[in-house]
Amino acid sequence: MPRIALFPGSFDPFTNGHLDIVRRGAVLFDEVVVAIGTNSSKQRYLPIEQMVALLAEVFRDEPRVSVRTFKGLTAEFAREVGARFLLRGLRNSPDFEYEKPIAFGNEHVNPGLETVFLLTSPALGAVSSTIIRDIHRYGGNVDAFLPYPLPPLAS
Repeated sequence: MPRIALFPGSFDPFTNGHLDIVRRGAVLFDEVVVAIGTNSSKQRYLPIEQMVALLAEVFRDEPRVSVRTFKGLTAEFAREVGARFLLRGLRNSPDFEYEKPIAFGNEHVNPGLETVFLLTSPALGAVSSTIIRDIHRYGGNVDAFLPYPLPPLAS
């Protein structure tokens, strides 16, 4: 049975920190599914279709990584794609405190679904998608934080 890990998130945008987690996860698992979810409490900065296209290009030469979108519960989507593992990155202790009850809830919905935490590489841990959005929104260059070029916003 293949060891499939689901790496869920809104990825708005998908950062070099996310890329690091996916690539390290691909060493541990047979397949990593990057799952771009729809978060009903968030308004997207980048259209989900644009993010899928950008990530398809980023992972073009990585056959063990696929990109999908989903709506609904992460644990249910994991079951749908045959994932027995959720892959999550941790930058700091507040991330762990945030992720821990989510992991418990996911395991409740999908018994046997294990959450695997990887610590973010130190050089990538200080930047979040929120910071990147703010820099980009006000015309700053975010190329150093992303594995793809992000066009400037239309004026």
